Amino acid sequence: MLVRLTIIPCERTNEVNVTPTIGRIHPLKQFPTNMRGGCRVAISGTPGTGKTTISTILKDEGLNVLALEKIAEKYDCLGELDTSDNSKPIDIGLLISKLKEDWSIMPENITIIDGHLSHLLPCDQTIILRCKPDILEKRLERRGYSKEKIQGNVEWELIGGPWNDNENTSDWLELDTTELNQNSIKELILKWIADDFKPTAIDTDIDWIAAMEE
Repeated sequence: MLVRLTIIPCERTNEVNVTPTIGRIHPLKQFPTNMRGGCRVAISGTPGTGKTTISTILKDEGLNVLALEKIAEKYDCLGELDTSDNSKPIDIGLLISKLKEDWSIMPENITIIDGHLSHLLPCDQTIILRCKPDILEKRLERRGYSKEKIQGNVEWELIGGPWNDNENTSDWLELDTTELNQNSIKELILKWIADDFKPTAIDTDIDWIAAMEE
């Protein structure tokens, strides 16, 4: 199965406010002893929900971060750039099969896997970032996405995003990033890890369609 990965230039926006962290404690010291040996945590969500921004902040906090594109490139599962939509196809099925053996060994540290398909990989835990469809649409417009691509991503978010791929094989953490600032999202994730990845859910608590009908 080939899935296209769009390459987006890194950009700074004013979508959310950043609250400085005062008296920061190194997050690795907060984690349970049994978790300090390492595990893989996927951060997934529809494009525009804040995955890479939050992953970068977590990297600054001391966590290892790997981009899905780089992983696919390493395992020779990344295709050539398609100039028609500025995307590279990932053979996600092949990548999963190659990772099963290598990833059967836990990493030395907690490792974040950043990418909107990362929830499909054999990770130990999964974080799903969500965003209200109307706000998401504005974010993607600022990225210069085509109308067709914006519509596809907004519709995907509207019906649940990555939850459509959840086979109930593991519990997920879901965060609505629409109004939360970056620091709040970071703190929620670090607290979740420190609490031994609790609480989690087996289904989404967010229903954008129902919210629109209220």
